[in-house]
Amino acid sequence: MLIKSSTTLRNDYTEISNLAHTNDEPIYITKNGEGDLVVMSIEAFERLEETYKLKAKLAATEQSRINGCKTFSLSESRNRLNNIYEQ
Repeated sequence: MLIKSSTTLRNDYTEISNLAHTNDEPIYITKNGEGDLVVMSIEAFERLEETYKLKAKLAATEQSRINGCKTFSLSESRNRLNNIYEQ
């Protein structure tokens, strides 16, 4: 975990930007010794958003399964896909 002060952000944006891209992890920015912001690269943020979206889809799918929606075994799924791609 990287922690930098708001002064560093204000005075040396380039260093913070390089750290965000190089380390590919969030940087915690403090103000007066307290946590204030989190800074990360756009790439890291987009990956995080995709992870949240995938987790939400998996949770919805699991809830559907719990609610009794039809499920398919691996072999049934493989056969269904083969039938789709053979057409």
